[in-house]
Amino acid sequence: MNAKNPKPKTHFGYQQIDSKDKSEKVKYIFDNVVEGYDLMNDLMSGGLHRLWKEAVINWLRPRPDRHYVDVACGTGDIALRIMATTRGQARVTACDASPEMLTLGQGRAIDRGVVKQLSWLCSNAEALPIAGSSVDGYTIAFGLRNVTRIDRALMEARRVLKPGGHFLCLEFSQVAVPLLGYLYDRYSFAAIPWLGHIVAGDRAAYQYLVESIRQFPPQHELAEMIVAANLGRVTVHNLMGGIVALHSAWKI
Repeated sequence: MNAKNPKPKTHFGYQQIDSKDKSEKVKYIFDNVVEGYDLMNDLMSGGLHRLWKEAVINWLRPRPDRHYVDVACGTGDIALRIMATTRGQARVTACDASPEMLTLGQGRAIDRGVVKQLSWLCSNAEALPIAGSSVDGYTIAFGLRNVTRIDRALMEARRVLKPGGHFLCLEFSQVAVPLLGYLYDRYSFAAIPWLGHIVAGDRAAYQYLVESIRQFPPQHELAEMIVAANLGRVTVHNLMGGIVALHSAWKI
C-alpha cells in the first residue's frame, strides 16, 4: 500500500504492528509457552484463576442437554469444568488458535477419562467454523484481548449462539481501587515477566501479557462493544476489585 492507504495497524502489547500479523504472533507466543502455561497461571494469580473460572461456571449453569463452545480454551480449564459439572453429558467444543495448547488440553481430558461429548477445534475467534445459531453457551476466558478485532470476535459469538444463548467473557480489566491498582501494576510489571523467564523460559511472552491487559478496553467500553454486537442484557461483575471482570450477555 502507498502512503495514502497505509496498512491497518493494531497493538501487540505496547507495540504497533500490521493487523494481519497479530494472530500469528499471538499463536507463536502460546505455542512457545505451552509446557509452563498451567503452572504460570497458578503462580501469577496465586491460584485465584481457578476461583475466577469457577465463577464463569456458576454464572453459566451448564446443563447436560446443551451445547457449549469455549473459545481461546487454552489447555481446556473451562471446557473440562463444564464437562465435570454436567457429568460428561453436555456437548462441549473447545476452540483455540494454538495447536500446542489443544494437544495439551486433549491430553488432560484423556487423563481424566473425558473423551465423549468433548471436541477440540483449532480456529481463530474471529472466524469460527461453527454453524450459526447452533450453541447454547459461549465462553471466552482471558482470550478476548488477544484477538486482532474484538468487534469481529463478538459478532462471531452472537452468530454461533442460538436465540436465548448465553455469552460470558472473563478477562483482566481496569482496577477500580487506586491503591490496589498501584500495587497490581508494580507486581505485574516486575514479577510476571520474571516468572515467565524462570518458569516458561520466555520473558517476552509474559511482558506481552502484562502490556496486553493495559491495552484492553475497560469494563464499560467492553460492555458497549458487546451491545454494539447486538447482544442484550449486558451485565458486568468485577472480581478482585476489577483486576478481573466477568461480562455476561444474551442473544435476544
